[in-house]
Amino acid sequence: MFLIVGYVIILAASLGTYAVHGSLLALWVPLEYVAIIGLTIGYFVAANNISVIKATIGAVPGILKGTKYTKAYYVDVLALLFEILAKVRKEGLMSIEGDIENPEGSPIFSKYPNIVQDHHVIEFATDYLRMMVGGNLNTVEIESLMDVELETHHHEAAEPGHVVSNVAGAVPAFGIVVAVMGVVNVMGSVGSPPAVLGKMIGGALVGTFLGILVSYGFVEPVAKLLEQKAHSDAKIYQMIKMVLLASMSGYAPQVAIEFGRKTLDAHNRPSFRELEDELKARKGK
Repeated sequence: MFLIVGYVIILAASLGTYAVHGSLLALWVPLEYVAIIGLTIGYFVAANNISVIKATIGAVPGILKGTKYTKAYYVDVLALLFEILAKVRKEGLMSIEGDIENPEGSPIFSKYPNIVQDHHVIEFATDYLRMMVGGNLNTVEIESLMDVELETHHHEAAEPGHVVSNVAGAVPAFGIVVAVMGVVNVMGSVGSPPAVLGKMIGGALVGTFLGILVSYGFVEPVAKLLEQKAHSDAKIYQMIKMVLLASMSGYAPQVAIEFGRKTLDAHNRPSFRELEDELKARKGK
C-alpha cells in the first residue's frame, strides 16, 4: 500500500513540478521507454540463473501484501512451543514423537492451523524437535547446525532484494545508453532547423531522465522492501531456535519461551504479562 502511495508522490513531485513550466508531451518518447525497459529486462535475465529469476519474480508480489508474521502469529507459535515443551517436561521426550511425525494429525499442532499450513516453520521446528527426541546431539552441536541452516535460509531469502538492487544500479546506465543513441541520431541531422534539432536533443535527454527516475524512484524502493521483508521474516526462525536451545539447556517451558519472546522486534513482541495471560487463557480452554 505504502509503495503505491510513494510512487504517486514521486510522480507528482517529478512530473507535476515539470508540468508547471514545461509540456509533459515532450517526455513522451515511446521508443526511449521501450529501449530502457528492454535493456533492464535483458540485464535481469542475463545476470541471474533460472532459480534466482523465479525466486525474484515470485517474491515481488509479496511486498504488496501485509506480512503474516504479526504479533498474534508469534504468540501462537510461542503458545504451540510451550504446549510441546510442557508435554515433554511432563511425559518425556518420546511422548511428542507422534506429534512431530504427523503435525496435521497432532492434537497439539491441530489447534494452530495457520502455523501447520506454514510448511517452512513447521519443518524447521519439527526437524530439531526430532533431533532432541533422538538424543544424539548436544546443545552446541544443534545450535551450530541451526546457524548453518539459518544462514542458508537468510541468503536465499535476501537474494531477490539483492538482485533488484543490482538492477536498480544498472538502469541509470541504460538511460545514458539510450541518450547517447539519441545524440548519435541528432548528429546525423545537424542540417535540420534549430527547432527540429532541439526536439531531437530533448528526446535524447529523456533517456537519461527516465533511467534515473525509474532506478531511484521505482526499482530501488522495491529492492529495499524485499530486503526488509527478508529480514523481518527471519525472526520467526530465530525465535524458535532460542526457545528450543533454552529447553535443551534445561530451562522450564515458561522460561524457554521467554528466551524466544526476547528475540522479537519491539512492535511485534508481546509483553511478559500479555504472553503469560494468553497462555493461561489457552490452558483453561
